Amino acid sequence: MSDTGSSRREFLRRGGAAAAAVGLAGLAAAGSTRGAAPMREPPKKDEGAKGGTPGKAPIEHRVLGRTGLSVAILGFGGAEIGYERTEQQTVDTLLNAALDAGMNVIDTAECYLESEEQIARAVAGRRKDYLLFTKCGHWAENGRAAGWGWTKEGVIESVERSLKRLRTDAVDLVQLHSCSLDELKRGACIEGLDEARKQGKARFIGYSGDSAAARFAVETGRFDTLQTSVNICDQESIGLTLPLAKEKGMGVIVKRTIANAVWRYDAKPDNGYHQEYWGRLQELKYDFATGPARDKQGPDGPAGIAMRFTAMQPGVSVMLIGTSKPERWRQNAELMAAGPLSKAAHDAIRARWTEVAKPGWVGQI
Repeated sequence: MSDTGSSRREFLRRGGAAAAAVGLAGLAAAGSTRGAAPMREPPKKDEGAKGGTPGKAPIEHRVLGRTGLSVAILGFGGAEIGYERTEQQTVDTLLNAALDAGMNVIDTAECYLESEEQIARAVAGRRKDYLLFTKCGHWAENGRAAGWGWTKEGVIESVERSLKRLRTDAVDLVQLHSCSLDELKRGACIEGLDEARKQGKARFIGYSGDSAAARFAVETGRFDTLQTSVNICDQESIGLTLPLAKEKGMGVIVKRTIANAVWRYDAKPDNGYHQEYWGRLQELKYDFATGPARDKQGPDGPAGIAMRFTAMQPGVSVMLIGTSKPERWRQNAELMAAGPLSKAAHDAIRARWTEVAKPGWVGQI
């Protein structure tokens, strides 16, 4: 289950339009490990409520591609707390509760309003308990043109700003945030990430985005990770980028993991960030996300099926879900404990997408 943030698409589109007018674990030695979280070992089968570490939820861990980092399959996406202006006390409670339960990935971005600062206030004192990811590119220093954020200098300064806001001297991963194909081809933004890593400000670098730009980013071989949309209403990446990313040893981070839970809406939602997926779902008509089935709880309800479907896609290491509800991470971990969908259930979702999806149903930022 998830509670998604608003206005992200509008923000990123405005930023993109203004800007473009659109190794192995040993690689960590190339960057600083200051302030970085240690690798976690996968939990033993008996860990969780019935033994093992007290308070920990049983959760699968995977290796994040060639970074070698061990990540819990469920991570926290920091957009919602920023865009929804969640109260700090709530952020404190939800992040600490999730870390106590076994979460070890927190992902945010410089453009998620106060998200970076809120995360720092909540858990900066627990820096060794989690891997910290952020994204850059949309911020432009006062007096600069919007496109400055994609220059080498702009990327470096954006990373430095994020470190201050996050109260750390290094992040585990910094990602270009949905920059255009044109900007990627110019290459200055990638040079900025490389320099930030050389300076020890980031252990690894990645690209966050979709469609042709994501494909190009994977093909360059210059990124350690890919963050992209994968869900029951957004399956372009399953053929376009995920297999190649896996082949190249890139870690895959999923955003929009459960399609903004758009099955909750009887009518078209007012929130523009949810409307595209809602429209797609009306045509896909999955039996588990239609009619009375929408209200079903547990691993075979729409949220459980959606998460379990996404987790089965090639190369996926961690799925981000945003929320402002302190109990949500543990609830989602309990849904994931049911394990993968049956092959028949998975294949039925893929077959329905292949049958119904229109050419314009591309990956959503």
